[in-house]
Amino acid sequence: MKFPWIDRFLEKRLFALIQKEIRQILRDKQLLFLLVFPPTFQLLLYGFALDPDVKNLRIAIADLSASPISRELVSAIVENHVFDISKVGYTESAVCRAVAQGRVEAALIIPPEFNRRIKEGLTGNIQIFLDGADANTAGIAGGYLSQMIGSFARSLQMVNLTLGSIHPDITFLYNPGLESAWFFVPGVMGLVLNLTGSLVSTSTLIREKDSGTLEQLIMTPASSVEVLVAKILPLFFLLMGNVCIALAVGKFVFDVPFRGDALLYFFVSGLYVFVAISIGITLASISKNQRGAVLTSFFINLPVIMLSGATAPIQSMPRFFQYIALLNPLRYYIVCIRSILLKGVGLDIVWPNVVMLAIFAVGLLALSANRFRKQLG
Repeated sequence: MKFPWIDRFLEKRLFALIQKEIRQILRDKQLLFLLVFPPTFQLLLYGFALDPDVKNLRIAIADLSASPISRELVSAIVENHVFDISKVGYTESAVCRAVAQGRVEAALIIPPEFNRRIKEGLTGNIQIFLDGADANTAGIAGGYLSQMIGSFARSLQMVNLTLGSIHPDITFLYNPGLESAWFFVPGVMGLVLNLTGSLVSTSTLIREKDSGTLEQLIMTPASSVEVLVAKILPLFFLLMGNVCIALAVGKFVFDVPFRGDALLYFFVSGLYVFVAISIGITLASISKNQRGAVLTSFFINLPVIMLSGATAPIQSMPRFFQYIALLNPLRYYIVCIRSILLKGVGLDIVWPNVVMLAIFAVGLLALSANRFRKQLG
């Protein structure tokens, strides 16, 4: 059976153009790689990393009672792997300080008279502090703790009807109302800065590469360092303006508090601006054209975003991805700005994250500058 319309289509110039585009795509090995490998890798990555269940949360316990009943209570709390005990000390001040420093998500304080009150048939009061900076995780963790403690108390009374009950006094720190925006907005601020910084710097250099401006720069008396600095500084001040806009939107639209030091906040943001610009320069140096740069940026930026803790707690991810997240500069930036905005902590608390962020900024900037100089050469 013949189809005349198919024969006419095969004879048209449109078919010739389609054949040309297909051949061009098949010859572009980088494009084929970016179309096949990144989506497969990201699907596997997000399938493992984005787990809605809350588990492996760190809890600091100050068991001042040190009795059989208090030890049974601690065992009941950690037996289902929602919480992992973090050894930060056994005093009330030590566990509270661990919550403030972000080393644990929860703190449990069992008072000295807990065992005596339970045996006398009275209510044994225990104190629980939860880090409310992550409102979603804190709310779920509070519900888990209430259920576990209630179940343990009922099991005690089933064994011995003369034993008293247990009353947990749960306090949400830094976000008493569990406003979810207070958790997500600082994370989104980091995501926007990462995407904007990398894409703007990438597109700027790629546009000059496509137009032949980079070749003209080689003929000027300026050194490669001078050319690079002249490109970075305007982008830096432009992106710091974005930092101010994001902060204003978070404060006046979502009512996110600003409890920390403004100078520390802008210093940390400036460090990450250099990280984002460095990522963009590196992407531009390894990409042949604008299309390849955009596709490569998605391959780099999406894993950086998903493993940053901005949308899902890192502690809930598989252990393998928790280790990979240690190599993610955005993770340290988001920890810093959440601690500064919501907890009001200073450099004495967040300095490990600031140091890691500075290492990434210097390392990535040196890498991107080296590749840029080679390109000019």
